[in-house]
Amino acid sequence: MSILNVENVTHGFGSRRILEDATFRLLKGEHVGLVGANGEGKSTFLGIITGTIIPDKGKVEWSNRVTVGYLDQHSVLSSGKTIRNILHEAFQAMFDLEAEMLQLYDKMAASDESEIARLMEDVGEIQTILEHNGFYTIDAKIEEVANGLGLGDIGLDKDVADLSGGQRTKVLLTKLLLQNPSILILDEPTNFLDVDHIAWLSNYLKNYENAFILVSHDIPFLNDVVNVIYHVENATLTRYTGNYQEFMQMLEIKKGHELKAYAKQQKEVDRLEDFIARNKARISTTGRAKSRQKQLDKMEILEKPKEKIKPIFKFREARASGRQVFAAVKLVLGYDQPLTQPMDLSLERGQKVAIRGVNGLGKTTLLRTLLGDIPPLDGAVNLGDYLYPGYFEQETKRSSTRTALEEIWHEFPGLSNYEVRAALARCGLSNEHISSKITVLSGGENAKVQLCKLMLKEVNVLVLDEPTNHLDVDAKDELKKALQAFKGTVLLVSHEPEFYADWVSEVWNLEQWTTKIV
Repeated sequence: MSILNVENVTHGFGSRRILEDATFRLLKGEHVGLVGANGEGKSTFLGIITGTIIPDKGKVEWSNRVTVGYLDQHSVLSSGKTIRNILHEAFQAMFDLEAEMLQLYDKMAASDESEIARLMEDVGEIQTILEHNGFYTIDAKIEEVANGLGLGDIGLDKDVADLSGGQRTKVLLTKLLLQNPSILILDEPTNFLDVDHIAWLSNYLKNYENAFILVSHDIPFLNDVVNVIYHVENATLTRYTGNYQEFMQMLEIKKGHELKAYAKQQKEVDRLEDFIARNKARISTTGRAKSRQKQLDKMEILEKPKEKIKPIFKFREARASGRQVFAAVKLVLGYDQPLTQPMDLSLERGQKVAIRGVNGLGKTTLLRTLLGDIPPLDGAVNLGDYLYPGYFEQETKRSSTRTALEEIWHEFPGLSNYEVRAALARCGLSNEHISSKITVLSGGENAKVQLCKLMLKEVNVLVLDEPTNHLDVDAKDELKKALQAFKGTVLLVSHEPEFYADWVSEVWNLEQWTTKIV
């Protein structure tokens, strides 16, 4: 049974076409992966089906009585509540029922026998609903899901105002899973999860009885949890049955057929045009030439299959740094409270190190402390000589009203218009992206703008905090090649071992030094 139907939806921003005559259906219990390159329109499509974006044309129809839970990349939480408060809100309807039941008990005190019998019947119905929905095991359910996604490590009584952006996303995801909607819509849910929590979520979604639509660039995760793929490319939405790996095999076959059909038709067009050119001027053959022209005019000309823009990342290398990049002596990370035990760490020129560990342990704090952005709680960081660092931040402000072109120009005013456009194009951004405001670009497009800034600097130390979070598959592959080719030093925070495992020289697990129970 179809629970969501999207028919002939078309949408764009200005002259930029995002979706053209898109059709989509979601069947009960289907696990759908929505895939495509950065900026192809995945988040726009989710906005259209959830009603936050009105399409230029077409219609979206939901089945009656479905409940929809949506986690997008930019969800927010209001401050002044604890994590536990927020998670309890997932069961607000049941708490309201309990309050109604208690009011009915109060009414009984002033009621006659027949009224009491009627009230008891109402109470019995409410009691059955509460028991059937597990109301009396809510706290245990909250603990189970919260611990599965790592919120137990943070502490459920912590004010949400004190959480990082990644931790807030975890809270929203946990609340969404606890609500158990008939349709889950998840936009990049693994971005702020470490390996263990991704594994937990993967297992949860594999066994999820209801339907979900998932946007993710995490290929192993997609392969594990989806059974249908919708691919958005060149404003077209196409359905494939199977996981991501099976989709890629089918896509390759399809593209091969399209190229062959185009080449075959072009050969036929060339043959007809050649015959017409040679015979239209001769009286004896002009009839045949006109016949061929009619044949050509009736032909539905195929477009050459478009190749999507692939980024080419290459970092400009500054002069070599001193042998020692930094040495941390009895370093303690933290703000009001220590996050770690004293650590002795050192990084030498040319080393490439990945930092891992569950969220909330201080990976970003470690990077910023080593860069000198924030002071250590205790101990010292001794920096080496001739350091030219480049820093990729995990969370950047997207409130800028500048376009992508203006954003680069603001930081590199000496570059010409052509040089800025060429630099952004090398990062896989089209003319439409380049002239779009930062606020309307997708997470992946913003990441490419940030990488463009790094590529324009001369650096000998790259400090990267979750650079692959929003990048599509091709961009990840190119970034990996660029980091392998970079002759300087790399310090990388990542939750994707498949991205770094075969090229880093060492892995630091922050769980070794944490003061928290992991």
